[in-house]
Amino acid sequence: MLDQPRADETQLRIDLTACLRLAARNDWHEAVANHFSAAVSDDGRRFLVNPRWVHFSTVRASDLLAVDADDPSTMDRPDAPDPTAWTIHAALHRALPQARVALHLHPPYLTALAGLKDPRIKPIDQVTARFHNRLAYDLDFGGIAHDASEGDRIARSFGNHAAVLMGNHGVTTLGATAAEAYDTMYHLERAARTMVLAYSTGQPLAVMPDDLAEETARGWEVDPTERTAHFEQMKRILDAEEPEYRQ
Repeated sequence: MLDQPRADETQLRIDLTACLRLAARNDWHEAVANHFSAAVSDDGRRFLVNPRWVHFSTVRASDLLAVDADDPSTMDRPDAPDPTAWTIHAALHRALPQARVALHLHPPYLTALAGLKDPRIKPIDQVTARFHNRLAYDLDFGGIAHDASEGDRIARSFGNHAAVLMGNHGVTTLGATAAEAYDTMYHLERAARTMVLAYSTGQPLAVMPDDLAEETARGWEVDPTERTAHFEQMKRILDAEEPEYRQ
Protein backbone atom coordinates (compact mmCIF):
# COMPACT_ATOMS: atom_id res chain seq x y z
CA MET A 1 0.00 0.00 0.00
CA LEU A 2 1.36 3.41 -0.93
CA ASP A 3 2.13 5.85 1.86
CA GLN A 4 -0.49 8.54 2.21
CA PRO A 5 0.83 12.08 1.64
CA ARG A 6 1.53 14.15 4.74
CA ALA A 7 -0.86 16.97 5.56
CA ASP A 8 1.57 19.60 4.26
CA GLU A 9 2.09 17.62 1.04
CA THR A 10 -1.66 17.34 0.62
CA GLN A 11 -1.97 21.12 0.80
CA LEU A 12 0.95 21.54 -1.57
CA ARG A 13 -0.74 19.25 -4.06
CA ILE A 14 -3.88 21.37 -3.85
CA ASP A 15 -1.96 24.61 -4.28
CA LEU A 16 0.13 23.40 -7.21
CA THR A 17 -2.98 22.05 -8.92
CA ALA A 18 -4.64 25.42 -8.37
CA CYS A 19 -1.70 27.02 -10.20
CA LEU A 20 -2.23 24.65 -13.13
CA ARG A 21 -5.96 25.35 -13.32
CA LEU A 22 -5.43 29.10 -13.05
CA ALA A 23 -2.76 29.03 -15.76
CA ALA A 24 -5.27 27.38 -18.09
CA ARG A 25 -7.92 29.98 -17.20
CA ASN A 26 -5.44 32.76 -17.99
CA ASP A 27 -4.47 31.18 -21.35
CA TRP A 28 -0.85 30.85 -20.24
CA HIS A 29 -0.61 27.12 -21.05
CA GLU A 30 0.58 25.65 -24.34
CA ALA A 31 -1.42 22.61 -25.50
CA VAL A 32 -0.53 19.78 -23.06
CA ALA A 33 3.04 20.96 -22.56
CA ASN A 34 4.65 23.16 -19.86
CA HIS A 35 5.19 22.03 -16.30
CA PHE A 36 5.00 23.02 -12.64
CA SER A 37 6.73 21.46 -9.64
CA ALA A 38 6.87 21.73 -5.85
CA ALA A 39 9.47 20.35 -3.45
CA VAL A 40 8.22 18.00 -0.72
CA SER A 41 11.52 17.14 1.00
CA ASP A 42 13.65 19.45 3.12
CA ASP A 43 16.50 19.34 0.61
CA GLY A 44 14.09 19.99 -2.26
CA ARG A 45 15.19 16.94 -4.23
CA ARG A 46 11.91 15.06 -3.88
CA PHE A 47 9.24 16.98 -5.72
CA LEU A 48 5.79 16.90 -7.27
CA VAL A 49 5.29 17.55 -10.98
CA ASN A 50 2.23 17.56 -13.22
CA PRO A 51 1.61 14.37 -15.21
CA ARG A 52 2.84 14.08 -18.78
CA TRP A 53 0.63 15.56 -21.48
CA VAL A 54 -2.47 16.06 -19.37
CA HIS A 55 -4.26 19.36 -19.97
CA PHE A 56 -3.81 21.80 -17.11
CA SER A 57 -7.57 22.35 -16.86
CA THR A 58 -8.21 18.70 -15.96
CA VAL A 59 -5.40 17.94 -13.48
CA ARG A 60 -6.45 17.02 -9.93
CA ALA A 61 -4.28 17.12 -6.82
CA SER A 62 -4.03 13.33 -6.71
CA ASP A 63 -2.74 13.24 -10.31
CA LEU A 64 0.56 14.96 -9.47
CA LEU A 65 3.61 12.70 -9.73
CA ALA A 66 6.08 12.34 -6.86
CA VAL A 67 9.64 12.02 -8.20
CA ASP A 68 13.23 12.19 -6.97
CA ALA A 69 15.68 14.53 -8.73
CA ASP A 70 18.53 12.09 -7.98
CA ASP A 71 16.80 9.06 -9.53
CA PRO A 72 17.37 8.91 -13.31
CA SER A 73 15.22 5.77 -13.50
CA THR A 74 12.26 8.13 -13.09
CA MET A 75 12.12 8.37 -16.87
CA ASP A 76 11.76 4.58 -17.14
CA ARG A 77 8.53 4.62 -15.16
CA PRO A 78 5.28 3.95 -17.05
CA ASP A 79 4.03 7.26 -15.66
CA ALA A 80 7.25 9.16 -16.35
CA PRO A 81 6.86 12.94 -16.54
CA ASP A 82 7.39 14.92 -19.72
CA PRO A 83 11.10 14.68 -20.64
CA THR A 84 11.56 18.46 -20.62
CA ALA A 85 9.80 18.67 -17.25
CA TRP A 86 12.35 16.23 -15.87
CA THR A 87 15.30 18.05 -17.45
CA ILE A 88 14.29 21.47 -16.17
CA HIS A 89 12.67 20.77 -12.81
CA ALA A 90 15.08 18.09 -11.61
CA ALA A 91 17.91 20.55 -12.28
CA LEU A 92 16.08 23.36 -10.48
CA HIS A 93 15.36 21.30 -7.39
CA ARG A 94 18.89 19.90 -7.23
CA ALA A 95 20.54 23.31 -7.55
CA LEU A 96 18.06 25.55 -5.72
CA PRO A 97 16.71 23.90 -2.54
CA GLN A 98 15.20 27.24 -1.52
CA ALA A 99 13.02 27.18 -4.64
CA ARG A 100 10.10 25.24 -3.22
CA VAL A 101 7.78 25.87 -6.17
CA ALA A 102 8.74 26.33 -9.83
CA LEU A 103 6.36 27.30 -12.63
CA HIS A 104 7.55 27.00 -16.24
CA LEU A 105 5.36 28.41 -19.01
CA HIS A 106 5.26 29.87 -22.53
CA PRO A 107 2.58 32.54 -21.94
CA PRO A 108 1.74 34.76 -24.94
CA TYR A 109 3.19 38.13 -24.00
CA LEU A 110 6.29 36.91 -22.16
CA THR A 111 7.05 34.54 -25.02
CA ALA A 112 6.65 37.43 -27.47
CA LEU A 113 9.23 39.41 -25.50
CA ALA A 114 11.45 36.31 -25.36
CA GLY A 115 11.54 36.43 -29.17
CA LEU A 116 12.95 39.96 -29.29
CA LYS A 117 16.64 40.78 -29.59
CA ASP A 118 16.19 42.92 -26.48
CA PRO A 119 13.63 41.08 -24.30
CA ARG A 120 14.11 43.27 -21.23
CA ILE A 121 11.10 44.46 -19.28
CA LYS A 122 11.66 48.19 -18.85
CA PRO A 123 10.14 50.23 -15.99
CA ILE A 124 7.38 52.16 -17.77
CA ASP A 125 4.63 51.71 -15.16
CA GLN A 126 4.20 50.33 -11.65
CA VAL A 127 3.95 46.69 -12.70
CA THR A 128 6.91 46.69 -15.08
CA ALA A 129 8.92 48.54 -12.43
CA ARG A 130 8.26 45.70 -9.96
CA PHE A 131 10.89 43.70 -11.85
CA HIS A 132 13.55 46.42 -12.05
CA ASN A 133 16.85 44.62 -11.29
CA ARG A 134 14.75 41.68 -10.06
CA LEU A 135 14.48 39.55 -13.18
CA ALA A 136 17.14 37.28 -14.66
CA TYR A 137 17.59 36.78 -18.39
CA ASP A 138 18.83 33.59 -20.06
CA LEU A 139 19.76 34.36 -23.66
CA ASP A 140 21.60 31.12 -24.41
CA PHE A 141 18.71 28.96 -25.60
CA GLY A 142 19.99 25.57 -26.71
CA GLY A 143 16.85 24.01 -28.14
CA ILE A 144 14.07 21.91 -26.60
CA ALA A 145 15.27 20.90 -23.14
CA HIS A 146 16.04 17.22 -23.68
CA ASP A 147 19.68 17.51 -22.62
CA ALA A 148 20.66 17.77 -18.96
CA SER A 149 23.01 20.66 -19.75
CA GLU A 150 20.02 22.78 -20.79
CA GLY A 151 18.36 22.25 -17.41
CA ASP A 152 21.59 22.95 -15.54
CA ARG A 153 22.13 26.21 -17.43
CA ILE A 154 18.57 27.35 -16.76
CA ALA A 155 19.03 26.65 -13.04
CA ARG A 156 22.27 28.67 -12.98
CA SER A 157 20.68 31.57 -14.82
CA PHE A 158 18.48 32.57 -11.85
CA GLY A 159 21.32 33.91 -9.72
CA ASN A 160 19.59 35.49 -6.73
CA HIS A 161 16.36 36.24 -8.63
CA ALA A 162 12.95 34.57 -8.38
CA ALA A 163 12.24 34.56 -12.11
CA VAL A 164 14.05 34.19 -15.40
CA LEU A 165 12.90 35.32 -18.83
CA MET A 166 14.27 32.71 -21.21
CA GLY A 167 15.20 34.07 -24.63
CA ASN A 168 13.56 32.23 -27.57
CA HIS A 169 11.72 30.09 -25.02
CA GLY A 170 9.47 31.34 -22.20
CA VAL A 171 9.63 32.03 -18.48
CA THR A 172 10.13 30.30 -15.14
CA THR A 173 9.19 31.68 -11.74
CA LEU A 174 10.22 30.38 -8.32
CA GLY A 175 8.72 30.84 -4.89
CA ALA A 176 8.89 29.68 -1.31
CA THR A 177 5.17 28.97 -1.78
CA ALA A 178 2.80 28.38 -4.66
CA ALA A 179 1.26 31.77 -3.91
CA GLU A 180 4.59 33.55 -4.44
CA ALA A 181 5.41 31.72 -7.67
CA TYR A 182 1.90 32.28 -9.05
CA ASP A 183 1.75 35.97 -8.16
CA THR A 184 5.15 36.56 -9.76
CA MET A 185 4.01 34.80 -12.95
CA TYR A 186 0.77 36.78 -13.01
CA HIS A 187 2.47 40.14 -12.71
CA LEU A 188 5.28 39.22 -15.10
CA GLU A 189 2.79 38.36 -17.82
CA ARG A 190 0.93 41.61 -17.08
CA ALA A 191 4.22 43.50 -17.37
CA ALA A 192 5.01 41.79 -20.66
CA ARG A 193 1.56 42.66 -22.01
CA THR A 194 2.14 46.30 -21.13
CA MET A 195 5.51 46.22 -22.90
CA VAL A 196 4.08 44.63 -26.05
CA LEU A 197 1.17 47.08 -26.17
CA ALA A 198 3.49 50.04 -25.61
CA TYR A 199 5.86 48.83 -28.34
CA SER A 200 2.89 48.42 -30.70
CA THR A 201 2.21 52.17 -30.64
CA GLY A 202 5.55 52.86 -32.27
CA GLN A 203 6.15 55.74 -29.89
CA PRO A 204 9.20 56.09 -27.61
CA LEU A 205 8.92 54.43 -24.19
CA ALA A 206 8.80 56.69 -21.12
CA VAL A 207 11.33 54.67 -19.13
CA MET A 208 11.67 55.67 -15.46
CA PRO A 209 15.03 56.84 -14.14
CA ASP A 210 16.83 54.11 -12.17
CA ASP A 211 16.20 55.71 -8.78
CA LEU A 212 12.47 56.03 -9.39
CA ALA A 213 12.26 52.50 -10.77
CA GLU A 214 14.09 51.16 -7.71
CA GLU A 215 11.83 53.08 -5.34
CA THR A 216 8.78 51.70 -7.14
CA ALA A 217 10.14 48.15 -7.03
CA ARG A 218 10.75 48.44 -3.30
CA GLY A 219 7.18 49.61 -2.86
CA TRP A 220 6.05 46.18 -4.03
CA GLU A 221 8.07 44.60 -1.20
CA VAL A 222 6.51 46.56 1.66
CA ASP A 223 3.70 44.05 2.28
CA PRO A 224 4.27 40.73 0.49
CA THR A 225 1.19 39.22 2.17
CA GLU A 226 -0.78 40.72 -0.72
CA ARG A 227 0.63 37.91 -2.85
CA THR A 228 -0.85 35.28 -0.56
CA ALA A 229 -4.17 37.10 -0.49
CA HIS A 230 -4.20 37.20 -4.30
CA PHE A 231 -3.69 33.45 -4.54
CA GLU A 232 -6.24 32.66 -1.82
CA GLN A 233 -8.84 34.76 -3.62
CA MET A 234 -8.18 32.90 -6.85
CA LYS A 235 -8.52 29.56 -5.06
CA ARG A 236 -11.91 30.68 -3.72
CA ILE A 237 -13.04 31.11 -7.33
CA LEU A 238 -11.78 27.63 -8.16
CA ASP A 239 -13.47 26.21 -5.06
CA ALA A 240 -16.79 27.61 -6.29
CA GLU A 241 -16.43 26.72 -9.97
CA GLU A 242 -14.01 23.76 -10.21
CA PRO A 243 -13.95 22.15 -6.73
CA GLU A 244 -12.79 18.81 -8.11
CA TYR A 245 -9.26 20.23 -8.53
CA ARG A 246 -8.69 19.47 -4.84
CA GLN A 247 -9.38 15.74 -5.21
